[in-house]
Amino acid sequence: MGGGGVNFAVYSRNAVTVDLCLYDPADPTREIARTRLRRDEGDIWCVFVRGLSAGALYGYRIHGPWLPETGMRFNSRKLLLDPYAKAIAGEPSARGDMLTHPGPHSRPGLIDNGPTALKSVVVAYDFDWQHTTAPQIAWRDMVLYELHVKGFTQLHPEVPQDLRGSYAGLGHEAVTRYLTDLGVTSVQLLPVHQHLDDAFLIDRGLTNYWGYNTIGFFAPHNEFAAARDPQAQVREFKEMVRAFHRAGIEVILDVVYNHTAEGDERGPSLMFRGLDNTAYYRLGFDGKSLFYTNVTGCGNSVASNNAPALRLILDSLRYWVTEMHVDGFRFDLAVTVARDLEHFHVLSPFFTALQQDPVLSRVKMIAEPWDVGRADSYQVGQFPEPWRELNGKYRDTARRYWRGDEDTTAEFAKRLCGSEDLFGWNRRPPLASVNLLTSHDGFTLRDLFTFAEKHNLANGEGNRDGDNESFSSNCGVEGETDDAKIRRLRRQLQRGMMATMLCSLGIPFITAGDERSRTQHGNNNAYCHDNALSWLDWTHDHDGMHDFTKRMLAFRRSRPALRRRHFFNGRLSSDTGRVDVTWLNGEGGLLTHDEWHDPDRRFFGALFDQPEERRLTIPAGGEDHRPFLLLFNQSAARHTFILPTDAGQRWELVFDTALEPAFANPPLPTQGGSYDLRGRSVACLVLLT
Repeated sequence: MGGGGVNFAVYSRNAVTVDLCLYDPADPTREIARTRLRRDEGDIWCVFVRGLSAGALYGYRIHGPWLPETGMRFNSRKLLLDPYAKAIAGEPSARGDMLTHPGPHSRPGLIDNGPTALKSVVVAYDFDWQHTTAPQIAWRDMVLYELHVKGFTQLHPEVPQDLRGSYAGLGHEAVTRYLTDLGVTSVQLLPVHQHLDDAFLIDRGLTNYWGYNTIGFFAPHNEFAAARDPQAQVREFKEMVRAFHRAGIEVILDVVYNHTAEGDERGPSLMFRGLDNTAYYRLGFDGKSLFYTNVTGCGNSVASNNAPALRLILDSLRYWVTEMHVDGFRFDLAVTVARDLEHFHVLSPFFTALQQDPVLSRVKMIAEPWDVGRADSYQVGQFPEPWRELNGKYRDTARRYWRGDEDTTAEFAKRLCGSEDLFGWNRRPPLASVNLLTSHDGFTLRDLFTFAEKHNLANGEGNRDGDNESFSSNCGVEGETDDAKIRRLRRQLQRGMMATMLCSLGIPFITAGDERSRTQHGNNNAYCHDNALSWLDWTHDHDGMHDFTKRMLAFRRSRPALRRRHFFNGRLSSDTGRVDVTWLNGEGGLLTHDEWHDPDRRFFGALFDQPEERRLTIPAGGEDHRPFLLLFNQSAARHTFILPTDAGQRWELVFDTALEPAFANPPLPTQGGSYDLRGRSVACLVLLT
């Protein structure tokens, strides 16, 4: 935009002609002009329209062959979005006039949807960032907090009613104050790219609440904005980022570049399908015709190995960094994006392009390291440096351990120490592991110990959707109960899980609401519920989890040994005569190989020291370098743990998840040379001299 008008450009190698259609901003159903684009070098179609300015509405009509067997699905009756649109106007819901007729050799849809189609919007770039800068949180200090833009503030009592559920609401001072007070350094927003609500969900009175159904890689989702004007929506998103940065909080976007809302051949025609289907989607050949390769479970897979699609992904990422000032990305089904012609590969076009990009090589990249349907779909530990990965093995091991599964102690200790078996083989650090207990996808932390089975009937899919194995436990009764003993055990296990994560090497990942003991009433796939089932309840702090989580985060900040950049190495300290971590059997000795792998082993201790930065006092900066001891008891029975004590040394209790309150305030000196560790709990003691 500039020079008295707007320049339009779109890629299509196989189109015959391309038309730009302009619409009246006051009446988006009315087309006011149509202009034919000229084909330039590199299969870019372009035109400059004088007199246009920010706010103009437009779309493309692409003329070309309808030959599904060759992968071509051009249909000039469908108005298409600009893949580079910075804002999108209209109601983002699937409608019949977007569709083609079903079948792999189907006819093109005959309805002209110009009046009702979603429209791309010309956006001005001016914005005053008021000298705010990126917080640039070090990986070792990062606390990642996943939240939904709408769900986090929809019921927030301190956010004004007209701002709830919006970018403006999320940027409200009450929100940033809550997060900084809790100890969060980085928010990870569930998808904020413009997405589409699926027709089958609308028919059930539901929506695609999570937003993993992208149609606009550059446009903020318009329904998350308090403003109705598209220009103001973009500004509102920037204001939210500015507010987070002013509070010292990073903004990480959950991005979906692996598939789009167009789905398979039965889905709507919105952009890629009608622009150049063969350029933007991965297609397979069955000997007769081309079909959509589906390694995402969503009907299609974006051809990130092809130059046009890869260029668009990179341009989108750079836009969100340079123009919207976000700090990094979490890639949904990242294995799909990192595939070459077919297989996941660390030298794929995507990885190669990112590593040499002067902007993107400097921002945080987090992978969901799997997709679906292939032998090489699960790639935890295989991404190249400097990627970080959601560690699904950490999640499953922690859940199985605290559920009480036998023969989990040795693997649990590996996860506690940063999963060196997964990341150390190619010299990646423990900080490559993003340690999660829960996420948006699955049970909440409270529900992990309230439900042994999923309860997803409200989704309208006969309880067939969602994960069938969540490694959860109901502690004896399915669902809520008045039994005081069971309720106490559930609270204790929630604290044990949270303490485990915040005492593990790696990057902690908290799902919004787990620190408030949020429940989804047993639904482990609430993707379609834009209602109180998914929204965060702010009326009270269930079970004291908020205070416990806040104290655990403060404890983690004070302990450099928990934020190590390197794995434990077992070297002896000349100062203390101890190694950086010592494994104790609780009976006065070291854990042996046989004890580690004894399926009945239910308790152990981990003594953490830091010989490289040895200090016996708490420095003014708040970091405490004194040795500390974590005691784990997976069994239901108490265990008297023999403490490692030299002459003149004593231990004091910092926290015990079996106690209420769990944190000793002030810390309590232990009596004698042992500690009585209750069942299903973890305790922490610090060494006094």
